[in-house]
Amino acid sequence: MFTGIVTDRGRIASRQDGGDTRFVVETAYDVDGIDLGASISCSGCCLTVVEKGRNADGLGWFAVDASGETLSKTTLDGWQADTRINLERALRLGDELGGHFVLGHVDGVAEIVSRTAEGDSTRFTFRPPQTFMKYIAPKGSVVLDGVSLTVNEVDGDTFGVNIIPHTAAVTGFGDAAAGDRVNLEVDALARYVARLLGKEG
Repeated sequence: MFTGIVTDRGRIASRQDGGDTRFVVETAYDVDGIDLGASISCSGCCLTVVEKGRNADGLGWFAVDASGETLSKTTLDGWQADTRINLERALRLGDELGGHFVLGHVDGVAEIVSRTAEGDSTRFTFRPPQTFMKYIAPKGSVVLDGVSLTVNEVDGDTFGVNIIPHTAAVTGFGDAAAGDRVNLEVDALARYVARLLGKEG
């Protein structure tokens, strides 16, 4: 379980493809405090730490494995060395819930349709897979690349959010552009409501 509040920008140090794909992620986290088997949200995708250590410069790193299924349903298929990703450690009892309850289960990939300045903030418009539009509502919550965001408006097959300067500075949205792909997780509550109303599927 996560909150959608990014606490580090990691860097993919290496990628090794095999039966599964192993990513080594450099991080500012104190890896001595990360247990093997711990869950970390990597740009919205909950992945399990299978190895950890420090490089010659003392910078911490951890390794995660991603299956072919995960690669096919997320943006992880495009991660290469030097790719920067949003990181969040799992929620602990007593932690402040600053975003909303996030599972780290990516539903699909959305495309950035446009990016425009709006005051000090930046307005992004996204186009998700059509099947997920029914779970997205104005003033509802959505997770994009691991970031908890509030939906401003829904218009046909797109929806918009505003990114404040702080969020742009500490996540990948500062460099994001039209045409980029992001991991999408819809609000779990919206899923359950849709199921109760018989509108899921």
